[in-house]
Amino acid sequence: MTQMEPISKFIHTEAAEAAPGVARIDVEAVSSKGARSLYASRQTIYPKRAKGRFRSIKWAVMVVTLGIYYLLPWIRWDRGEGRPDQAFLLDFEHQRLYFGPIEIWPQELYFITGILIVSALGLFLVTSIAGRMWCGYACPQTVWTDLMIAVERFWQGDRNARMRLDQSAWTFEKIWKKTATHVTWLLIGIATGGVLVFYFRDAPTLAAELVQGDAPLVAYVFMGIFAFTTYLLGGIAREQVCIYMCPWPRIQAAMFDSESLLVSYRGFRGEPRGPHKKGQPWLNRGDCVDCKACVAVCPMGIDIRDGAQLECIQCALCIDACDDIMDKVGRPQGLIAYETFRNMDAVAEADRRPVRVVRPRTVLYSVLITLVLGIMGWAWVTRSPVEISVIEDRNPLFVKLSDGGIRNGYTIKILNKAHEPLRFRVGVEGIAETETSIVGLARGDAEIAVDADVVRALKVYVTVPAGAKGHLGGASTPLKFVVTDLATGEHVVRDTAFRSPGP
Repeated sequence: MTQMEPISKFIHTEAAEAAPGVARIDVEAVSSKGARSLYASRQTIYPKRAKGRFRSIKWAVMVVTLGIYYLLPWIRWDRGEGRPDQAFLLDFEHQRLYFGPIEIWPQELYFITGILIVSALGLFLVTSIAGRMWCGYACPQTVWTDLMIAVERFWQGDRNARMRLDQSAWTFEKIWKKTATHVTWLLIGIATGGVLVFYFRDAPTLAAELVQGDAPLVAYVFMGIFAFTTYLLGGIAREQVCIYMCPWPRIQAAMFDSESLLVSYRGFRGEPRGPHKKGQPWLNRGDCVDCKACVAVCPMGIDIRDGAQLECIQCALCIDACDDIMDKVGRPQGLIAYETFRNMDAVAEADRRPVRVVRPRTVLYSVLITLVLGIMGWAWVTRSPVEISVIEDRNPLFVKLSDGGIRNGYTIKILNKAHEPLRFRVGVEGIAETETSIVGLARGDAEIAVDADVVRALKVYVTVPAGAKGHLGGASTPLKFVVTDLATGEHVVRDTAFRSPGP
């Protein structure tokens, strides 16, 4: 007897008890040499259609999220003449992000960082309160997989019909049903990829170019990539993405505590389980009739009665299925329900405790979310329409003039984020008796016009005459560039240094 035999026997014993059509582990696959293989081939899952309040919530979430995704690029927002009127636009060509009235420049990507931090903290907060609710309702993988399963059910029928179809020979009926299913999945994938590229360029214009064949090659490439991945992940891979590819199931436990709500089987009510016939008493037995309705509707193919499992996405469809069975057998609903870790250990209804939503973990996440939002709000309110950057010349660091003076070169970039031209004047502070010249301008203190939504680069030379070298403080002397907005009188100051040979 090999070391693998006891393990394989145990696994097959467990697999034999599972309901038909759910994933089982097969470790007895025989290779060409007759040895057993550790490879477990995927067993197709045929989730049955569920009906109930949680299924209705999932339908509503699907409609809302897909509606936002598909319609958002077509919403218009008037920003004035010569500016894009697409409400949500990631304009990489012109290095701009538009979110309705909000316009974010590359220099302001810290706002995107803030949004990502708030999103992560929000996910942590939801997880600590209600487990993997994101995974079960709003995750794109879940939403598109639900859509693909609905399409499959439309063409091939519900669970039993799909199982019979897969087990049957390749007849004309099977061919056309399978073909219709995959063609519809591909069309959904193409629509998904097509809409995604609309977020990066004006949607009506790009849509016309895609149809006419005049769109940029990169648009077709990314559209094809997104279409294929949607078809593969939502239609083919399905639950395998959640089990094997997604890291979230493996790190979510860090957000759980004893008060976190999870979709759970209440063993104190259900055990001992077993079949029940109409008219039989309910004494000395649990409410679970072992119908496996919860397993049949599970898109992950698991048995919720086995306890908390990595594969469970908390979609709550098993609650709907179980409540329906409880209604039919005349028992109270809630045998499967959202329950806390602490109450899972209860041995009777009287041992259960009320759920505490307000607790240190949830308060911490809420405070952090509020803090980050406050910082982002302050940064947005105090943001300036002008950005200034100063770059010192590195080669050479300085130039010794024939009259004994020292000259440094700088590149000043003035970014005008306003929607109208602005006028500026550039000056220096920190070193007495300096002379400033700007390439292309007659005088160093001349007005500098910067058009709206552009960056103007200036080559500036600062010279310290021979007679003023005594004001220098060694090889590096602090120097400040002061850029003044002539319309408002506001100053923007940037610190730099003046290089010299030293003492």
